Order: sequence, then C-alpha cells, then structure tokens
Amino acid sequence: MDHVPAPYEISTDPARLDRALVHRWLATDAYWALGRSRAQQDTAIDNSLNFGVYAPDPGTPGGAAPDPGGRQVAYARVVTDRVTFAWLCDVYVARDARGAGVGRGLVAAVRDHLAPYRLGRILLATGDAHGLYAKYGFEPLADPTRWMALGTE
Repeated sequence: MDHVPAPYEISTDPARLDRALVHRWLATDAYWALGRSRAQQDTAIDNSLNFGVYAPDPGTPGGAAPDPGGRQVAYARVVTDRVTFAWLCDVYVARDARGAGVGRGLVAAVRDHLAPYRLGRILLATGDAHGLYAKYGFEPLADPTRWMALGTE
C-alpha cells in the first residue's frame, strides 16, 4: 500500500498497532469517541479491519536504537462483513503528522483495500471532513430518510 507519501507506510497488521496510543488519541482527542474505555477500544480493534500508518523512527543520537517498525502516526478502522457492507470509522491522524498527506493516503488505502470485495456500500459519518472524503468518492446519502439508527450516539 503505497498511498501515503514517503517515508510513511501503511499496514493492516493488527500486531503493529500501538493500542495504548490509538486509545489515547480517540478517547481524548476525537469528538466521536471521547471517553471510550480501553476495553471498548481493544474489543473494537479485535473485531475490525485496522489500518495503521507508521513513520520511520531513527532513534536518538547516542540513545535509543531505531525502531524498524516505526512509530504510529495514524489509524483507521473498518467494520465489515467483506461481502455487502463496510463502515469506515475512527479515522485519526496524529497532530504532528497532519498536513503531510497522511490522512488522504490513509483514506485512499482503505478505499483501494476494500475494492476487491465489491461491497454494495461503504458508509462513514463525519462532522468536519466532508471535503476530504468526497475526494475519494464518498457523497451524502441520496435519500437519508430511508436510513434509521438504533442507539444513543
């Protein structure tokens, strides 16, 4: 997946995720997940298709050795049956990585990763990034009156 600019890389390997960091980002800095517990986040990760974006970690001069896996700078999660439907959610880019094309690359990577499944619909909800998602084919629901929700959020 070469959608993000160098030197970033994307992986769907859940073992590479920094779960504590993802939880901190979402529970403290994402309006849609504020207060989410670590247990809830871990369960969500375990039952989803996850995307992490990583930056190379060169280590520190005279200090820590480089981390070949890199440090995580972004995250996205997809809930899907891989046949008919997917929900893109929990898209987050670390503040120090914003503006570098990481978010755009992450959304493109998710879209392209899901394309072979030929899903009938991929949904997402956003309060502030309509323009970003529109660049990758997302559009408002044609008839939102046909949709209903069960839940408190």
